[in-house]
Amino acid sequence: MVSAVFHSPRDVSIELVKPPVSPPQKVKAKPQTARMPIDWRGVWLRVLPPVLGLALLIGIWALATQKGGPFPSPSATFDAAVKLFADPFRSNGPNDQGIGWNILASLQRVALGFGLAALVGIPLGFVIGRFEFASRMISPLISLLKPVSPLAWLPIGLLVFKSANPAAIWTIFICSIWPMVVNTAVGVQRVPEDYLNVARVLKLSEWKVITRILLPAVLPYILTGVRLSVGTAWLVIVAAEMLTGGVGIGFWVWDEWNNLNVAHIIIAIFVIGIVGLALEWILMAVAKRFSFED
Repeated sequence: MVSAVFHSPRDVSIELVKPPVSPPQKVKAKPQTARMPIDWRGVWLRVLPPVLGLALLIGIWALATQKGGPFPSPSATFDAAVKLFADPFRSNGPNDQGIGWNILASLQRVALGFGLAALVGIPLGFVIGRFEFASRMISPLISLLKPVSPLAWLPIGLLVFKSANPAAIWTIFICSIWPMVVNTAVGVQRVPEDYLNVARVLKLSEWKVITRILLPAVLPYILTGVRLSVGTAWLVIVAAEMLTGGVGIGFWVWDEWNNLNVAHIIIAIFVIGIVGLALEWILMAVAKRFSFED
């Protein structure tokens, strides 16, 4: 006789198998960007040589003027500069303007003459670089006129315009146009021929060839010509204003010479150099911004 034993569900113990609990994972912190150490050697190589050069110049200047004479010492020139720049925008009549007004007047003439040169010179450079016939026709004229001294152009301006201010602007224009023309033409001539062949295959118009192909490729050359032209324009304006008179840094230098104020002439030399250097740095930064070189 087989006896069956039945268990009540209450008697059955069921064990729930719990899944293994994984240990809490540590949240990885985002790696912090390592700060680049300051290259002190590079900083010193950039700062120390110019400072030493300036100190050497002032030292030689101080030794040369130690025994006195008509040439002012560095300390006397510095005192004169402090007084001069204490009120740079004074105005006591047309012939007694502060140095600030003279600098602004010169920069205005440079901007006008240089702007006109850019409007004419850059398109002319494209024409010379793009068309061989135009290059053969205009290049000899550029080679003939480019070496002419700025002072030789000034009487022509006075004869034509009958006024000193437009004559100075004309002189800046005619002397600063050549670097832009030459650099733009060279840039156009160095554009790879494959680019122009693609333009011929696509049957692009001449305007699209210039704006879509030539201009982006030639832009670094244009900016180099612009930088050279600005330096030329700033050199020319000083010489032109010495002869034409009026308000301007060149006239101010000549006027101070007539007053035998040599300290102010030395200050003007430093001011002219600093303004020219600032213009150079600005245009170099712009040229670097549009440069495609690594």
